[in-house]
Amino acid sequence: MNTDVAPPLGWWQQTWRLMAAAAVGIPLWLSTGVVLRTETTGPGSWFFIGDPLVALGCLTALLWRRRFPLAVAMTVAIASTASALASGAAFLALLSLSTRRRPVESGVAGLALVTASQFAGGIYPTPAGPLWLALALPALIAGIAVAAGMAIGARRVEVRSFRDRAESAEREQAARAAQARALERNRIAREMHDVLAHRISLVAMQAGVLDHRGDLTAEENRVLVRGIADGSHQALEELRDVLGVLRADPGRPEPPQPSLDGIPDLVADARTSGLDVTLTTTVTGTPSDVVGRTCYRIVQEGLTNAAKHAPGAHVHITLEGTAGDGFNVSVHNTPAARATAPPPASGFGLLGLSERITLAGGELDHHPTPDNGYLLTARLPWPNPTHEKRA
Repeated sequence: MNTDVAPPLGWWQQTWRLMAAAAVGIPLWLSTGVVLRTETTGPGSWFFIGDPLVALGCLTALLWRRRFPLAVAMTVAIASTASALASGAAFLALLSLSTRRRPVESGVAGLALVTASQFAGGIYPTPAGPLWLALALPALIAGIAVAAGMAIGARRVEVRSFRDRAESAEREQAARAAQARALERNRIAREMHDVLAHRISLVAMQAGVLDHRGDLTAEENRVLVRGIADGSHQALEELRDVLGVLRADPGRPEPPQPSLDGIPDLVADARTSGLDVTLTTTVTGTPSDVVGRTCYRIVQEGLTNAAKHAPGAHVHITLEGTAGDGFNVSVHNTPAARATAPPPASGFGLLGLSERITLAGGELDHHPTPDNGYLLTARLPWPNPTHEKRA
């Protein structure tokens, strides 16, 4: 695409330009008539008929100056030799050509105009004078037309550049808005999964026990039913909290996020729901909030998957870490103790967890174990604060 191509003109823009070109030629045409009246027998039929017809033809040719700029400029420059009234058209043709900012084209058309002006004496008498004066005046007019055209062309390029930048900025803004919407949808989906998947999995596990165990006592049944009711209520409460945060004003502070201190309560809830869970902690010191929150989500995801895919299995959670050595999390569950219908799998839990750990600078690994169990491990960075201060 040629960036020097002028934009199309409307009918009024085209009309006033042609009227201006005709108006520029009228004074020269009238002065030529005065000279003819004083120095000769008077203006002839060519002055009143031929000259205006040639000028009209030149003005008509200007309608195609943007499609065939060089051809129109050369034609009008040569034709203006026979018409004083067409001088304005020749000036406009050269100016329009120069807006393309192509020096060779402008130089050729300007030279043609200056050369053609030397033959005007064959039709109209010209005052006697030195050759340099006969060349200087047309050259000055051609130079003014070329300079003005170059300036207009540069201005058009600048305006077009500003417009392209504005359009590019609008496209980038739209792309950023679309990306922000996608990120927000992912954040909502991740928060909904973190809140609901764990609670609903525990409720489903308790309901499965009621369905497959016919030897339970009335007290055991009551405990399981109560656990289902409490789990459902907690799921609704947590869902309401998440939706409240998502609907809140941007300036409203979010509620406290889960941390490392909440893992014992998470394990206790899982035990209350019927999971066989043990927790081993050998953590020295207090990690950062990011590490603690990520560790909580890892344990939560591990318990959720164990409740969904391995009901009745034993789950062992190991937390170990020291500042400077990193933080290790391990969630291992044995094979399922009873066969159940496979739950619907979304695949988004481990995917979202992987994103969290990557953002925290850690590594995630999960795979089946030789005993048909499953192992979920993660290593998170835990730099030494003393080394950070020295750095």
